[in-house]
Amino acid sequence: MQQTHSIGTHETAPWERVRFVLVEPSHVGNIGACARAIRSMGFTRLHLVQPRDPQFRIAPQALALAASASDVLERALVFDSLSGALQGVQLALATSGYPRQFGPQSLEVRHAAQEAAKAVYREGANVAFVFGPERTGLSNRDVQRCHLCCNIPSDPLRGSLNLAQAAQVVAYESRRELLAFVQHGEQAPLPRDPSRAQFVAQEPAASIEQTEAMFAHLEQGLAAIGYLDPQQPKHLLARLRQLLLRVRPTATEVDILRGIASAMVLPRRQRAGSKSASCSERDSGSAPQGTPDQRASD
Repeated sequence: MQQTHSIGTHETAPWERVRFVLVEPSHVGNIGACARAIRSMGFTRLHLVQPRDPQFRIAPQALALAASASDVLERALVFDSLSGALQGVQLALATSGYPRQFGPQSLEVRHAAQEAAKAVYREGANVAFVFGPERTGLSNRDVQRCHLCCNIPSDPLRGSLNLAQAAQVVAYESRRELLAFVQHGEQAPLPRDPSRAQFVAQEPAASIEQTEAMFAHLEQGLAAIGYLDPQQPKHLLARLRQLLLRVRPTATEVDILRGIASAMVLPRRQRAGSKSASCSERDSGSAPQGTPDQRASD
């Protein structure tokens, strides 16, 4: 017996804040089946990273398996990298059947869906569930870009799920947890208006692109002070990712860490001297060297 729950217009926004990301899917049929799986649970945002067949939107097998979710296929976005697919995301969850060394905490899918729903309703966050290639799953590097791992507690002897099957389970659990917030009368926060000053009791977590820029900056800083050997980084950067993504830093905290990294790359005295020299050149009317962009970065 099928039981349905209606989603009113004011309740649609939380579903739109959840995206499903497929990394390097090899079979167009799986893409179509994933579109149907997530659409049946009310989700419409499908992002693909380097699909093998770029014509998947019109592939007969994809359209056949998508059934009534062909609109999800049509609107699916394609990216060259996982970082691009995760742009604007504050909570990324990697799907993996086993824990990874230096990877994020792994939760059963129901608990992971609960964390996702909390982020959506209490923080107004954008959330992504990330799925790997059919044959290999997500690489360690891609897993380490995410804040959490989620696993489906399937049979340990025959536990392998098809990509679309895994997407269906995750989508169902996500819908279940989002509906729990709806039924308790909680309203998702409206998108923040940066043009209006407002007091926020708890700043939301930084987005993926902000944390990725932070890690790149910290890598430069650690190399500048000799703490990191770029030729032999070993596990330092992976451990640093694990540490900082576990606490989900805010945008302000990311800025603080990037300020520290800047001080590592160029000590304050040198930065102050550079600024003083630039000011003297402007006061004397002499033309500073470099492009306008370079002058602005000084």
